[in-house]
Amino acid sequence: MVQPHVILTTFPAQGHINPALQFAKNLVKMGIEVTFSTSIYAQSRMDEKSILNAPKGLNFIPFSDGFDEGFDHSKDPVFYMSQLRKCGSETVKKIILTCSENGQPITCLLYSIFLPWAAEVAREVHIPSALLWSQPATILDIYYFNFHGYEKAMANESNDPNWSIQLPGLPLLETRDLPSFLLPYGAKGSLRVALPPFKELIDTLDAETTPKILVNTFDELEPEALNAIEGYKFYGIGPLIPSAFLGGNDPLDASFGGDLFQNSNDYMEWLNSKPNSSVVYISFGSLMNPSISQMEEISKGLIDIGRPFLWVIKENEKGKEEENKKLGCIEELEKIGKIVPWCSQLEVLKHPSLGCFVSHCGWNSALESLACGVPVVAFPQWTDQMTNAKQVEDVWKSGVRVRINEDGVVESEEIKRCIELVMDGGEKGEELRKNAKKWKELAREAVKEGGSSHKNLKAFIDDVAKGF
Repeated sequence: MVQPHVILTTFPAQGHINPALQFAKNLVKMGIEVTFSTSIYAQSRMDEKSILNAPKGLNFIPFSDGFDEGFDHSKDPVFYMSQLRKCGSETVKKIILTCSENGQPITCLLYSIFLPWAAEVAREVHIPSALLWSQPATILDIYYFNFHGYEKAMANESNDPNWSIQLPGLPLLETRDLPSFLLPYGAKGSLRVALPPFKELIDTLDAETTPKILVNTFDELEPEALNAIEGYKFYGIGPLIPSAFLGGNDPLDASFGGDLFQNSNDYMEWLNSKPNSSVVYISFGSLMNPSISQMEEISKGLIDIGRPFLWVIKENEKGKEEENKKLGCIEELEKIGKIVPWCSQLEVLKHPSLGCFVSHCGWNSALESLACGVPVVAFPQWTDQMTNAKQVEDVWKSGVRVRINEDGVVESEEIKRCIELVMDGGEKGEELRKNAKKWKELAREAVKEGGSSHKNLKAFIDDVAKGF
C-alpha cells in the first residue's frame, strides 16, 4: 500500500490558513505526510521559524496566484479570483507531478473554500479530493439548499420584516440570520455578486460520488447540520486550534498574520494585573474595522461601563497615532483599558482575567471563544458572521447579539446593555457563562483520543488509505 501523502491547498487569507495549518499538524500526528500549499505571498507572511521547525512529515510548497508580491483585494476581486484559478491550477498540478517524479506521490488533494478548481486538478492527475470547510456546517447547508430548490423562498425580495425560513436540519432563520451574500438585491450590505464561487463549489461537490467534507466543527456542536445534506459525507474534525488551548501541551503552530507585532506582548502583563473575569476583550477580526461612527459608539459604551477592556484596533498605513486621532475620547479610554494593534487572540481568550468577548463572530473567533469558555457579545458585520451570531445567541446560548438601529449602527446604550448582561446579568448572565463553560468542556472532549473529532479524523484517514 502506498504511504498516504496529502497536499493541502488553502486560500491565501489568515482565516483559512490558520485552521488549515492546525489540521495539517493533526494529520501528521496520525502518520500522514502533508504538503501544505498556499500562495507564495501568503507563505512569505508566515512565521519563518515555525515553518523551519515544522514537524517531520509537514512540508511547505507554495503555489502562485499570479501576484507573488501581493495584491490589493479591494481593487478587483473578480480579476484576482480568475488569476488565482489560472496560475494556481497550473502550479498545484506541477507540485503534484514533481512529488510523483521524486518518489513521493500525492494520494489525496484537500482544498479550502474558494479553490474548487483544485478538485479539477485532482481529477486530471487521477487522485481523490476532499473539501476542508473552515466555516460551520450550518453555513454550507444554507448555501446548498439555496442552490437546491430554496433560492426563491430565501430571497425575501419584498423585504418582509416578519420573513423566516425553516431549512432541513437547521434552526428557524430570519433575514438577519442569513449569510450576507444571500441578502436580496438592494438590501443594505448585499453582496450577492459574491455568490458564484459558492455556486461553483456546490456544483463541484455535486459532481462527486459521495463528496467528502472536513468541517472545522464538532459533532456535539452541530449534530443536525452535519447530517442535513443527503449524499454528502461530513467529518467534524474541529476545533482546529492548537491543542495547548484545548487542554493539551503541544507547542503553538506556525501562524499567519500579526508577525509585525508579535514582540509587543505588554498586553499580557496588563491582563495579569486584572482580577479574574473582569476584562472586556473587543476584536473585529483581521479584515476590517468598524466605521468611525461605530467606533465612537463603542467608545462611549466602554467609558460608561467603566470596566477594564482590551481593544484591538488595527493600524492603517499611517500608524497608531493616526488611528487614535479618529477617537475623540482616546485619553478617557486609555485610563480604563488598553488599545493594541494586534494580539495573540487565543492567549487572550485563555487568560483568567477575561470575562467577555465582543466579537464580529467570524468562525475562527466564534469557535475559539467556545473552546476557551468565554461568553460573547456577538457583533456581526457580514458573510457567515450573521448566522454564527444567531447560533451563539439562540442555539448554543453562550452569548447575546447586539441590535442595530435604523442607520445600521449599534448605539452605546445597546453595547452597554449587552456587555453588562454577559458580565453581570443576574440569572441570564449566569446561564450564558455556564453554557460557555459547557462548550469548553465538550470541545476538549471532542479532540481527545476517543472523542468525536478524533474518531472522525481516523475515519477520514482510513478512507484516504483506501483511496476513498
